[in-house]
Amino acid sequence: MNSKSTKNDPKLFAGVDVGAATAKAVIIGDNGILGYAVRSTGHDVKIAADAVMQEALEKSGLDVDVSDLAYIVSTGYARRTLQFAHKPITEIICHAKGANFLFPDCHFIIDMGGQDSKAIEVDDEGNVVNFVMNDKCAAGTGRFLEVMAHVLDVEDIADMGPLALSSRHPCSISSTCTVFAETEVVVLRGAGKDRADLIAGVHRAVSSRVAVMAKALTIRPEAVFTGGVAKNAAVKKFLEEAIGMELHVPEEPQIVGALGAALLAREEATRLPAVETIESELPHR
Repeated sequence: MNSKSTKNDPKLFAGVDVGAATAKAVIIGDNGILGYAVRSTGHDVKIAADAVMQEALEKSGLDVDVSDLAYIVSTGYARRTLQFAHKPITEIICHAKGANFLFPDCHFIIDMGGQDSKAIEVDDEGNVVNFVMNDKCAAGTGRFLEVMAHVLDVEDIADMGPLALSSRHPCSISSTCTVFAETEVVVLRGAGKDRADLIAGVHRAVSSRVAVMAKALTIRPEAVFTGGVAKNAAVKKFLEEAIGMELHVPEEPQIVGALGAALLAREEATRLPAVETIESELPHR
């Protein structure tokens, strides 16, 4: 393990993204990502933020603590509640920054998390041009898949994707509300529909809802798929079919927002030209 860093090491920066379902933290230095962590947010966002930051620091292999970091940017729903962060920045800007770093030719981002989904249009430099967001309804989010996994007796939600991909005849799920869609699935199950076909129908339905949202913007390649749901190969497949474009998925799609926050922290600390971070000046539809 490296020796103890001096206070406010000018080469260490962090981003922490605390969302409704998960908390993520990324530590970066001059040579890229040094460590990251992902954990459930739980009932207390401050506890989750402290824990995920500590875990990311431990995984970095550096003998440092939070006070040794030069600059920390927070993002996500709880971004304004984290006392150790130097500045809060909206997750829209952070996702754009992180995706552009991982995919320099990125012009469009679809992010699907546990409790919301968003589509972001970016320019050649990764600046936000426009965005749309669904944070009022479970349809089109990971929560929709969790509800359906329970209805269809799938113990591990990670099994949902492979089961959906095994289907030959996906069922049609027409309801646009999670509650009504649950009822529709129960009725179809009672009619003897194959479980894999039902699960595939669920995946196609959630993908279709997100695609409709995304098409409110100009979808251009390269398009990047982020968030916890991006790990689900079936959602990726149906979403690609719905938007007519390939989606690139990062190796760890859940940390893109936290990575963007860390990159912005480095820009803030070194006074380099940074992406505009005033939320009130974001483009709205």
